[in-house]
Amino acid sequence: MDEALLRSLTPSVLAVLVRRGADFAAAEDAVQDALVEAVRAWPADPPRDPRGWLVTVAWRKFLDRARADTARRRREDLVDQEPAPGLTPAVDDTLQLYFLCAHPSLTPSSAVALTLRAVGGLTTRQIAQAYLVPEATMGQRISRAKRTVSGVRFDQPGDVATVLRVLYLVFNEGYSGDVDLAAEAIRLTRQLAAAIDHPEVAGLLALMLLHHARRTARTAPDGSLVPLAEQDRSLWDTRLIAEGVGILQAALARDRLGEFQAQAAIAALHADARTAEETDWVQIVEWYDELVRLTDSPVVRLNRAVAVGEADGPRAGLAELATLSDSLPRHAAVAAHLHERDGDLATAARLYAEAAHKAPNLAERRHLMRQAARLNARTGR
Repeated sequence: MDEALLRSLTPSVLAVLVRRGADFAAAEDAVQDALVEAVRAWPADPPRDPRGWLVTVAWRKFLDRARADTARRRREDLVDQEPAPGLTPAVDDTLQLYFLCAHPSLTPSSAVALTLRAVGGLTTRQIAQAYLVPEATMGQRISRAKRTVSGVRFDQPGDVATVLRVLYLVFNEGYSGDVDLAAEAIRLTRQLAAAIDHPEVAGLLALMLLHHARRTARTAPDGSLVPLAEQDRSLWDTRLIAEGVGILQAALARDRLGEFQAQAAIAALHADARTAEETDWVQIVEWYDELVRLTDSPVVRLNRAVAVGEADGPRAGLAELATLSDSLPRHAAVAAHLHERDGDLATAARLYAEAAHKAPNLAERRHLMRQAARLNARTGR
């Protein structure tokens, strides 16, 4: 059984059912029933038109459910809409599902989960494992999301910015569990970029490719994190870097700068440096200035403080950091790094330990604890 084929067909089949009038939640259940039937039937009798087969079976599954819950006249109307046998036109409706799943009525976490379930074809168990939450909890989250959008039509979707934010959140979930969310986000963003001519879609795809190019170098053989400055750059994927830079340059040439293009430009400057010492930090600070102008995000300002610390010295970075709330995620880790560069090892060790307790995942926590232990060893503590 070709699971990749089933995954690729799922969004299009789901979109056909919803477009024909099926409630989103009922349509999703019907498609899942059809996929189960495909797993059972296809090995012995593969269809000539897999997509047409899935559409027909899913629609019949939906009708079976509808017959149990609706009036006779409504049942007859739905039966009349049953697709005719034969080949089904190969129309990609995936884009419509992106916009439905990223509807503004959903919270970001629910939108991500629903996108992975309905568009990405991941199981509830896989999504729960990726988020490190119980399967029942994730099932409830997805069910609530489906109920929220069940009455939403395709003429009431989220906008491009909402879709991009969802995809960016999916990418940032990283590589937890048995599902590679970063690769899944890239796959979905490639499809979106092929369907929409939008510089920020291109900017997000470039950003993902440039970050993903460093994936192999991000961890040591024992699974520990390797900071950017210490990574073996010969392990970086130059093909992905070249692709990302090319996409970014084409997007920037349109002179419609957005935050994802600016972030990708920063990633491209890191990728362009042959060594950490050759990084053009002055230009990176300038791109962070653009990001601050575009987003006014405290997290962006935090990252800018790091860049200022590299470009103008650690004390300049600490001065920037002093203007920000210490409640920001990774504030203590940034402060520790800048204090270490300024030679205040005792303060840096204390802050690394503090940051470790606030780390969002085990790998980062272990990395920060090792940093604290390293500095404590140097100071005799």
